[in-house]
Amino acid sequence: MIVTLGGVFVAVALGAGLAAMSLVSLTSAERKRLRKVTTTPDVLVLPEILSLSNDAPADGWQTAAQLLGHSRKEIGRLRTRLMRAGFSHPGAPLLYTFLERIGPIVAGVLPLVLLPPGPKTWLAAAAAAVLMFFAPGFVVEQRLARRRREIENGLPDALDLLVVCIEAGCGLDQAIVKTSDELTIAYPRLGEELRLLTSEIRAGKPRIEAFKSLAQRTKVDDVRALVAMLIQTDRFGTSIGQALRTHADTSRSKRQQRAEERAQKIGVKLVFPLVLCFFPAFYIVILGPAVIQFMHTFMK
Repeated sequence: MIVTLGGVFVAVALGAGLAAMSLVSLTSAERKRLRKVTTTPDVLVLPEILSLSNDAPADGWQTAAQLLGHSRKEIGRLRTRLMRAGFSHPGAPLLYTFLERIGPIVAGVLPLVLLPPGPKTWLAAAAAAVLMFFAPGFVVEQRLARRRREIENGLPDALDLLVVCIEAGCGLDQAIVKTSDELTIAYPRLGEELRLLTSEIRAGKPRIEAFKSLAQRTKVDDVRALVAMLIQTDRFGTSIGQALRTHADTSRSKRQQRAEERAQKIGVKLVFPLVLCFFPAFYIVILGPAVIQFMHTFMK
């Protein structure tokens, strides 16, 4: 029995280790870079909407979204919010509005049609409608938080690459292009934002306005501070390399502090899983045999 249990434990441990190694290797930056080198390069695909002005273009998607009760101004704000979350398709505002306004009705009607009538059916219909109403906003907020977190984590590395490129003799625009190419694998969202910045500058938008658009799209405090520093450097003609190096040190310190803060929160977050999941099973395993022996002893 001991040999069998030991063999099962070793087999499960090896299987779990192999699965974890496979998952880590698939998501690692080295594997992504190797796959990019070995496969044929794809054409750079930018978002379908890249407005260089503050006015959103009027199209059929916008007209359809207006039929659901949104004004043109609300559609513009919703479009900007969805683009920051990574949903750049022109029909994203229409789909979001449909899921938010028509989706709860459909989700509430389905339990009434599929389930037998009764109080539980009405409760399920109400719960489905409420969940469907809050689901689109929750998904968008999660995507926004994930995107902001990735941009915050990748900004120190981007600044280091900018410093290296500028000190090697490249201009600021060329350094941004090279940095966006290098960050595509490790931090794809930050690389995408830098490519959009480069596209706006090449299209004729002033550099200061392009930097302000970058800060407006990302809504990240570190990016806003970087843009303010670059604007001041561009106006007063100070050293860009030294300013970027100082800002990179500050961003790296902030990233380390955020990591330490998350590590300090782990103990508090583990309290509820331990109390609800681990301790009951632990008590059953430890005290179960003693309780059974106690009952057998006193019931004789």
